[in-house]
Amino acid sequence: MDSNNKESQFHDFLPLMADKLGGDGLIDEMCKGFQLLMDQDKGVITFDSLKKNSSYLGLQDLSDVDLWSMLREGDFDGDGALSQMEFCVLMFRLSPDLMDQSEFLLEQALEQEFDNFQY
Repeated sequence: MDSNNKESQFHDFLPLMADKLGGDGLIDEMCKGFQLLMDQDKGVITFDSLKKNSSYLGLQDLSDVDLWSMLREGDFDGDGALSQMEFCVLMFRLSPDLMDQSEFLLEQALEQEFDNFQY
């Protein structure tokens, strides 16, 4: 199975998790995913820890190039690793459906706030 197919499976799965678990449950599960992938000594996801532990999330078929690409895409501070926050942001960015849903919920919340402040 190629990495593109694995990625599309992930894209379909994360919004389902959000619907089933709710916001707090989804964040909790993402934190658990981070814990599975991180280097226990360093407290971040490194290339080596990602490669070693990727099978826990069904990503064992990804190439080294794909794994490096994931790290680079999520590594906002340029330290070559993913912190828990960077990992969570990356998971949301990899799921366009979840991002669309989040954008809709944000717009809805902002409209409610705006309506509450109108006199």
